[in-house]
Amino acid sequence: MSGAPNVDRRREDVVQEHMPLVGHLVREMLARVPSHVNRDDLMSAGYAALVHAARGFDTTRGVPFARFAAARIRGALLDELRGLDWASRSVRQRARRTDSARQELTAELGRTPTIQEVAERLGCTVEDIETADDDVHRAVVFSLQGFATAAADDMVTEPSAGPEEMLIRRERLGYLQNAVDALPERLRVVVQGYFFDERPMARIAEELGVTESRVSQLRAEALSLLRDGLNTHLEPSLAAENPPKEGCVARRRAAYYDQIAARGTLRTRLALTGPDGLPLAA
Repeated sequence: MSGAPNVDRRREDVVQEHMPLVGHLVREMLARVPSHVNRDDLMSAGYAALVHAARGFDTTRGVPFARFAAARIRGALLDELRGLDWASRSVRQRARRTDSARQELTAELGRTPTIQEVAERLGCTVEDIETADDDVHRAVVFSLQGFATAAADDMVTEPSAGPEEMLIRRERLGYLQNAVDALPERLRVVVQGYFFDERPMARIAEELGVTESRVSQLRAEALSLLRDGLNTHLEPSLAAENPPKEGCVARRRAAYYDQIAARGTLRTRLALTGPDGLPLAA
């Protein structure tokens, strides 16, 4: 008669022990989606999935519970995002056009273009660009497949990948951290504050002593550097599709790409995550 209560208590202990895992996965997801996605909704879906995972976990399979639960939590978060329909195909296409226009203007002008200049190149209003940027930038930043804007189904990497796939994913995450660390100081502050710390753009602008519009420009510049830098090291074929122009801007970008490589080795990049691909700090 005492067996069932003991099992229930063990499940409760497992759930409580792994509740921080839900918080970590939700933070990871929020970094990739628009700001209007509700954190509490994702947390609720994640906790429900954790409870279901504890009930369905079979110790005889030899799979660590954290890995088993993470797969189900990620799936539940993805289902929640699908229901939100957060980014239509037209929005994602507009984001790609905007990014291409920024790159072209940066190469032509030798500096980061203003939002007005990008709007003129695309034949739209500044408000159109700002609206599209707000919707998709969180999705753009951490898509590890070339940092291209992705649909909801593409954002979550299944943690039950084989050993080779998991090592590749962990190496990519290590390169991403090295790429962020190698950013010029102002760009690093923007990326850290906006994407990692989830701080409002107005607070970041106040800290840097610039306007919110300038922070938006710095954010776009940082994303371009991160994408091209990671592609240079991880997806050379994608980098070859957009070869750098000659001049001081190209030399600065090349120096940044070199700094990414110099920031670490395969061993130090893998050391940033555990065998399940989750950051060790979590």
